[in-house]
Amino acid sequence: MSDAATAIPEAEQRAVGKFLRRMLPILVLMLLVNQMDRTNVGFVQNELRADVGVSATAYGLGAGLFFIGYALFEVPSNMLLERFGARVWLTRIMITWGAVIVAMCFIHNVWMFYGLRFLLGVAEAGFFPGVLLYFTQWLPDSSRGRASAIFLGGSATAYIVTGPITGALLELHGAGGIAGWRWMFALEGAFSIVVGFIAGFFLVSRIQDAKWLTQEEKDALAEAVERDKEARDRAPSVSRMKLIFHPQVAVLTAVFFAMALTGYAITFWLPSLVEEIGGLSPFQIGLLSAIPWICAVIAMYTMSHFTDRAPDRRPYLAIALVLSAIGTFLATLGSPWFGLAALTLAAVGGKCAATLFWPMAQSGLDLKIAAPGLALVNSIGNLGGFVSPTLFGYLKDTTGSTTGGLYTLSAASILAVLGVAFVRHTSRGPKAGSGDRPAVGGATAVR
Repeated sequence: MSDAATAIPEAEQRAVGKFLRRMLPILVLMLLVNQMDRTNVGFVQNELRADVGVSATAYGLGAGLFFIGYALFEVPSNMLLERFGARVWLTRIMITWGAVIVAMCFIHNVWMFYGLRFLLGVAEAGFFPGVLLYFTQWLPDSSRGRASAIFLGGSATAYIVTGPITGALLELHGAGGIAGWRWMFALEGAFSIVVGFIAGFFLVSRIQDAKWLTQEEKDALAEAVERDKEARDRAPSVSRMKLIFHPQVAVLTAVFFAMALTGYAITFWLPSLVEEIGGLSPFQIGLLSAIPWICAVIAMYTMSHFTDRAPDRRPYLAIALVLSAIGTFLATLGSPWFGLAALTLAAVGGKCAATLFWPMAQSGLDLKIAAPGLALVNSIGNLGGFVSPTLFGYLKDTTGSTTGGLYTLSAASILAVLGVAFVRHTSRGPKAGSGDRPAVGGATAVR
């Protein structure tokens, strides 16, 4: 092979490395703040009840309304990102969601709570899939898997740091005569706005606008991205209605919906369970709430090391879902300390399941429906984030306990295990660990 033929791949590799070093850190920070702002409401449930009159039912509904706003505006937001570019649109998303979080410190009734949670979903809509779409504009298929894995690491980290940071801010209670939960929303929202403006100075929408790439690197990277785009454009389009009734898409959606039920139920209700231990400061509650996620992240990365080259991921996914079911069932028994240990097991199962699910879904769908199919699975499946907190809140008010909700989560995980048996299996070659088909066209993935 001539030097001229090898110069392009080398230039492309240098360009990809520069993108990962310069763009990924700010994108990971944005995702970490995004996850924190989305879930911080889980730490102020009792405060909202005492100060604003938000019952458990209202809290669950408000927590879930976020996902309705998010689902309704996800596609329009991605279309606008393509029109205005990532630098403008991603920073707009972050600044507006920060403004909504700041506004939440002024909540005075349940209707404000409902409205602002819905608006938060509208403001955030398109951020996560928008970043993955941004990757398709900058990186060829062969490099997007690595970038996506690093980016998703920010989501995993967010679950760990949200509790301690939010708990520490709640310790400001009474400062200046202001409740701690109002301080928490104001400061976290303001930080989001600041990070949004900073991101505007770092993000670059187009390859040709990157001053930190040489012209050779720009041309090589742009050519590689264009080749991938042409390959995706040649794949025939499929209507959304046909996708809904596609057997594999339907099965994957059902499995992911069950996973989302458990994941978001733990996210929004874990702090209130920890608070039942008694005698804990807000910061201590935050620290203890991080334990399940620390264990889950360790288990997730440990398990991926052993399953990346497994010929079939389905048995491992089934085991992870069974662990999730056992954890949510055991959480109905014993003391709050025992419940914390049980939900740790459920979180481990849920995170490991998510890590296994998406690569399996990507390789199991035909190429022509991979991109829209995965996007539909993510969009509909994430509505579990609306159902589970709403259900838990209703059961908490009507029965005085969340036991019924935990039983429901266990049953959903077991049904998902049955669904895994119907997921299409595609044999993987000797390089399975690095050769899984990447998400085509920027399809979204679970966080």
